[in-house]
Amino acid sequence: MTNALNGPQTTGRTYHNLSEPQHRRRRENNVPVAMRDGVTLLADVHRPDAQGRFPALLAASPYPRQMQDFGAPAGFIEAGVTDFWVPRGYAHVIANVRGTCGSGGTFGFFDAQERRDMYDLVEWVAAQPWCDGNVGMIGISYFAMSQLEAAVERPPHLEAIFPVAVTADLYEAASHHGLFSSSFVTPFLAMTGLTSERSDKLWRSLPVGLARRVLHTPRLHKKFATMNGESAVTMLRQLIKLPHNPHPWDELWLDAAVNHPTHDEWWDQRNLLPLLKEIDIPVYLGCDWENVPLHLPSTFAAWKGLSDNACVRMGMLDKFGLTWPWESMHTEALAWYDHWLKGRDTGILEGPPVRYFLPEAGEWRTAESWPPPEAAPREFALRADGVLSADEGEPGSRDYLALGAGLGRAKPSAIDPPALLTWTTAPLTEDLDLAGEFELRLVASATAIDTAWMVTLQDVAPDGEIADVTAGWLRASLREIDEAASRPGAPVLPCRNPQAVPIGQDVEYRIPLVPNARRFQSGHRIRLVLTSDDQDPSTPAIMDFRHASVGTSSRNTVRSSSRLLVPVIG
Repeated sequence: MTNALNGPQTTGRTYHNLSEPQHRRRRENNVPVAMRDGVTLLADVHRPDAQGRFPALLAASPYPRQMQDFGAPAGFIEAGVTDFWVPRGYAHVIANVRGTCGSGGTFGFFDAQERRDMYDLVEWVAAQPWCDGNVGMIGISYFAMSQLEAAVERPPHLEAIFPVAVTADLYEAASHHGLFSSSFVTPFLAMTGLTSERSDKLWRSLPVGLARRVLHTPRLHKKFATMNGESAVTMLRQLIKLPHNPHPWDELWLDAAVNHPTHDEWWDQRNLLPLLKEIDIPVYLGCDWENVPLHLPSTFAAWKGLSDNACVRMGMLDKFGLTWPWESMHTEALAWYDHWLKGRDTGILEGPPVRYFLPEAGEWRTAESWPPPEAAPREFALRADGVLSADEGEPGSRDYLALGAGLGRAKPSAIDPPALLTWTTAPLTEDLDLAGEFELRLVASATAIDTAWMVTLQDVAPDGEIADVTAGWLRASLREIDEAASRPGAPVLPCRNPQAVPIGQDVEYRIPLVPNARRFQSGHRIRLVLTSDDQDPSTPAIMDFRHASVGTSSRNTVRSSSRLLVPVIG
């Protein structure tokens, strides 16, 4: 390789006895792989150009396998750097799941059939004459999801996985506690449909090859180190107007956005959390702290679901810890796979199982479990004067307005209540380190039978610069929770059956914010933002992931008895 890899390569550690690059690469395109039902998937096989057999890393997704070395800062180039793995003695097999980019069958969007296909892919790789029978898997996002799909099926030759930035429950990523993540799911399905229908005539064409050379120039490549490829998906709204076959893409969109608004049987088929107890191979989890609206919640849900597994490690990364094209954490993954697939002592298992970077402290921390055992909850009251404080002060309330579409107003009126509310602490007198579970216990009333609660936690610097830290969401009609699942350290889960909000009556809502970690430095302030519609660009939305509106018009009243719970460490 001519370029240095972008992004952090380890969780702050130095490893030893790692495989060194010594092989040239051999490539076979469009290799057919037969599934048990007769459907044929296609894979590109990259392997050392040498005699002998080698361990293999399988990467599978609906994204074009032909483009995984393209080098663009796009959220679908996530299979890992082939020219890192093959020279170090690994085969890198990049496959398309069924119904995408030439693979037969119909795309099922993380369904049970896809899980069976992952089993068959793993076993096919293990049986090839160039493979020594030791198979791992690689890649982030959907590539990480396919790793869990394979692992719950327990193929005999799958030795270990590295599912960084994973989603284990598709509903959790597509609908945030009942609020449809429209600015991600809609372009995702449309763009996957568009790319799936294109062939080698485009992907392996001369213009694409020339663009690949430009993207790999060192100066341009280095700039991609601070670009978030997944959030860029939300900027593809013009491209999704291009025509694509409505089957199955528009059918899947209707299912996700319209036909199945709550966690029903359709989503159950796409939920691996109950199956994680079946995984008995080593698993390395991880994510970046910024990935709040997509993979971060599931990282911790998967950690809990794998609690009976004897070997699970987790590495949590700072902003830009995951770069596109995905190149970060390759040294960490090499230490992992050299240990499990080659039997080398690399030091990857030394120390506590959880390593996390504490933003704004600039340092790595360790923990024996998650959340960190030393994390202790601290309460802040949402005071009636807009202050976030340990002291509630004079009891009272504040109002804001959520308006549905189609009201025929030319512009807001001067007498309208604001569209959002904020509560802000006084400047901190000392550093405050937070790591673990956050929750808003909101006491509020509404003038509609349903509304949305959208919460963003922010760090406000002395100069007024604002950094979004984490967020939480809840559809008010899905406020009932599973109390058994909502014990400390477990996610607060909304019910499946909506219940109308009692108009004008105070209700206490438990709104989980996505777990996170951060040092709020001395002189900074903690701010909480609450709204019911984030379609306005001026409204906070981490990674610019926004939600379909509930559609009701409501005057929402928030009581000062509401409490924000934050996890304080140190």
